[in-house]
Amino acid sequence: MGFEGVDALDGTRIATDLREDPSGLSPAAARSVAATLLADGRFSEPYCEWLPTWYELALIAPVRYGEWRLRRVAAALADAASVTVTAPRFSRPRDVTIDGRPALARVSGFRERFLLADALLHLEWFEHAAAADGIEVPAALVDRTREESLSYYGGDRDCLSDPVRRFQRLLFADDAWVRRVDESYGLDSGLFGLWERFLRAERERLAST
Repeated sequence: MGFEGVDALDGTRIATDLREDPSGLSPAAARSVAATLLADGRFSEPYCEWLPTWYELALIAPVRYGEWRLRRVAAALADAASVTVTAPRFSRPRDVTIDGRPALARVSGFRERFLLADALLHLEWFEHAAAADGIEVPAALVDRTREESLSYYGGDRDCLSDPVRRFQRLLFADDAWVRRVDESYGLDSGLFGLWERFLRAERERLAST
């Protein structure tokens, strides 16, 4: 998207330092990693609320345990570098209206709810992580993307404007992240596979429209 500040941190160097000596991260790198871990940990429980009740009930325990683990790691990295980081607040269905109606009034299927949740919460995740990295994301673009995406995935809007469609196409690229996690931990998870297919299909669809 051409945002300012995308080269401020060396991701390859940070990954190496995390493997070899996490306590030696620079303050900027530690802030970036800790903020991302906190966002990852906080992300899943609100996400579950956007999906059917059976899904939320099945995942809530492992989701909360995962958040606890990530919070511990983030706190250790932040303390070692003497930096302060906070977790973002993600939107829940009760916080949102779409085209004047309750957030989930016009979406019912699992896939539809999944895409609506990703379009909104991944935007919020990215805004938080980018700020921690020193990346300047225009507030007007964030606001426009939020408004159009909510109406498109959960309301009356027929299409996204060009900049919002491009932004969402990049945000939906987390299918690659899902696949790497599944492969790295040897999970062979049917649920992760389903997430990956939904995300990849939507990214490809946005790229073709």
